[in-house]
Amino acid sequence: MSASEEVVIEQGATCELARNPIDEVIAGRLSCREFSGSPVSRSTIEQILRVARFAPSGANIQPWHVYVLAGAAKAEVSAALLHAYETEPNEHVSEYQYYASAFPEPYLGRRQTFGRLFYDSLGIAQSDMAARSRQTAKNFAFFGAPVGLIVTIDRRLAMGSWLDLGMFIQNVMLAAVGRGLQSCPQETFAKYHRILRPALSIPAEQMVACGISMGHPKHQARARLMPRADLEAFASFKGFEN
Repeated sequence: MSASEEVVIEQGATCELARNPIDEVIAGRLSCREFSGSPVSRSTIEQILRVARFAPSGANIQPWHVYVLAGAAKAEVSAALLHAYETEPNEHVSEYQYYASAFPEPYLGRRQTFGRLFYDSLGIAQSDMAARSRQTAKNFAFFGAPVGLIVTIDRRLAMGSWLDLGMFIQNVMLAAVGRGLQSCPQETFAKYHRILRPALSIPAEQMVACGISMGHPKHQARARLMPRADLEAFASFKGFEN
């Protein structure tokens, strides 16, 4: 999930997507890893979450919970996470498996392309593990964003509720774009649930799903770095012949 994730598709496709405001918001969402640090008000975050809650969920159970951090509270959590990352690298594991143990094609190729494009955009050789580690560490400072969100889900629920959670998280990120902000969803926070739980008073039945950095991007105009598959690669149509 994620900074420099940004070459917009082809010019023609961009024009096609930008025919209405909703298309513009969806196509304008970027996973930002470099924020300006300009403040974002609590009222703005409240507006974002109020509209995001209209995400669909099976039987309307709404399985999400959000812990919003700013200021000194965010700095304290960031410091604890960074300390754990630097001093306890092998002691923290997520409560769920985000990636498959092995990737078949085309997913393996896409992942390899991501690594090459992402680290190249940062001027980091993929073999430079120290530089890669320093880049990863920026996660825990929320990439300089003024607001950090920790998103949880009730562990007593089933896989379908994770689909609901994903739609809610997407709503959060799109609502942010509609207010001139960008965000970055970060699975890596799930690894540090043992630190986040007491720091944020997260009850035992809630599982940390991810974090989200949110704020004003440092660079307003960015081309999309990561390519998207063409429609033909993921959609099949039947019954439209006539």
